[in-house]
Amino acid sequence: MLRSLFAVSLCGVVLALAALPQQVSAPAKQQVGPPKQEPPKQEQDKQEQDKQEPPLTFTGGVTEVIVPVTATDEKGKFISNLTANDFRVTDEGRPQRISFFSHTDKQPIVVGFLIDQSSTMRIHWDKYQEAILELIWALLPGDALHTGYLISYANDAELAVNTTEDSDKLAAAVRKMKPSGGSTLNDAIYRACMDRKLVKGEPYEPRRIIIIVGDGHDNASKHSADEVLELAKRNQVTIYAISTASFGFDNPSRDALEKLSIETGGHVEYPLNNLYKDVSGYLSHPSDDGNYALTVGVGGYAGEISAGIIKAVTGIAGEIATQYVLRYKPDVDAELTPRQFRRIRVEIPMLPNAKLSFKNGYFPFAVQQPQQKTGTGGPGSGPGGK
Repeated sequence: MLRSLFAVSLCGVVLALAALPQQVSAPAKQQVGPPKQEPPKQEQDKQEQDKQEPPLTFTGGVTEVIVPVTATDEKGKFISNLTANDFRVTDEGRPQRISFFSHTDKQPIVVGFLIDQSSTMRIHWDKYQEAILELIWALLPGDALHTGYLISYANDAELAVNTTEDSDKLAAAVRKMKPSGGSTLNDAIYRACMDRKLVKGEPYEPRRIIIIVGDGHDNASKHSADEVLELAKRNQVTIYAISTASFGFDNPSRDALEKLSIETGGHVEYPLNNLYKDVSGYLSHPSDDGNYALTVGVGGYAGEISAGIIKAVTGIAGEIATQYVLRYKPDVDAELTPRQFRRIRVEIPMLPNAKLSFKNGYFPFAVQQPQQKTGTGGPGSGPGGK
């Protein structure tokens, strides 16, 4: 049932995208023919050479700045008919020439799914588990343009599935998850930025996205929030989050989750915070489990929970699919220090009331990075695999 709800919700986004002018060629149709032939010897030699090349490593320097932008109107609807000439980008107040522009649902991406497995996830885990599966299947449709990896975090951050285009590997790992223990969100972000197999072309094509499913709480990480936020910015990562904080409960980690998302150009969805906004008189029915018109444990309550989560999943998947991707080559002063942060601003002069989401800046120079680990075998193999 949850999957059908998701399909209906996402359908509107897909139909809207179909009407857009595509700026990249569509993938070639699958051909049916004779059995696959062995490649010629020259091609075999090239494949063998590729296997012997050293693994790709993360670097923190910037030669070209990527700026994914989400544009919505006053009612929150995506604005989907803009061109490169409609945007104005400034770097430390200086106008920049946009060297690359893309707006298509076929944008290459590599997505990190960071799943909170602390004890706080137990209450609605079954609903989130199904929603995470739908999100994986929506963003990893089974082609080389879309790859992803899975990190679970509780007392430790574990690279459960290394970077792959096979969504079934991630889905199988999610089905085995059982929440318990503490929370190491910062360590999970660190591993996402430093300790996984890379795809050739990152962070330009594919661009890097992290989706956190959790409440933002951290009580056991070795790395600080400021450290991993800087690391994400240096590696041109956009962070989204689906908050698992329940309605009516204080969440002191809300600001941390908001900062991670907003400053990298993403946003946070709160599926459990507005369950009762359309229910009149919900404060007039006191009970032991809260003053809710929708009683905990009944079908109406479960339905509202599922609908809220599906709406959040659809919102994030839809935003990623409808983003504008701008790139420019900054004129950087060589005398700047490696810690210098440069601020970005994006505007649409002809639509001053449009709401734009984009990262607030970047670090132009590389900093020394830890040496990646290497591993072999298993779904978590590769750099840093377990």
